[in-house]
Amino acid sequence: MPSASSSFQPRFAIIVAGGSGTRMGTDRPKQFLDLLGEPVLLHTLRRFAVPGLGIKRLVVVLPADQVATWEVLCAQYPAVPPHELVSGGTTRWASVKQGLAQLGHETAGTVAVHDGVRPLTPERVIEATYEAAHNHGAAVAAVVPKDSVRNLSQQGSYALNRSRLRLVQTPQCFELSLLRRAYQLPELNTFTDDASVVEDLHPIHIVEGDYRNLKITTPEDMLLAEALLRTE
Repeated sequence: MPSASSSFQPRFAIIVAGGSGTRMGTDRPKQFLDLLGEPVLLHTLRRFAVPGLGIKRLVVVLPADQVATWEVLCAQYPAVPPHELVSGGTTRWASVKQGLAQLGHETAGTVAVHDGVRPLTPERVIEATYEAAHNHGAAVAAVVPKDSVRNLSQQGSYALNRSRLRLVQTPQCFELSLLRRAYQLPELNTFTDDASVVEDLHPIHIVEGDYRNLKITTPEDMLLAEALLRTE
């Protein structure tokens, strides 16, 4: 359940799914691939539709040429969580901006931005990230790298202290007006995620993520996602 400190503040979620499936080697976008009998994106939506999270509005952003496909898929499966469907832009940055525009008259609250192809996000990670954003303004889920990490240089490479590094995941949660202010700025060439848009305006708080919260990108990721879902 939402904590007492944040239960009065509305929560929103923007699920962005713009993949083409190229790296998956398939003829379908990865968000529509079958994962234990249902589309990946449907699994993701259900993670945010848990009543205990108290999310007021759930917005899904898809490329315009994928909207009709998603509508057909929704008609084929039972218990699709209620959501608002929006056509995205040519970049992820533009798509998130479209999702924010869909929230229209909403003036206060906390908004999560999440990858549509992260279908295994634990509820505790979602709740913790919302709560941290409520308390700190901006928060992202992240994990410590498991492997050694090296930085490339003209002289070769050198080791980095992985205890000081984090692999960023989603959800990334923000005070709604803060994220809107960030997206009023010009699109950055250095854009990598929503935290990179916000960080010039506000510090980013780190929340402990989960190694199961994988982003489906390659065929191996699908195999792992299937195995993990079977254990839940």
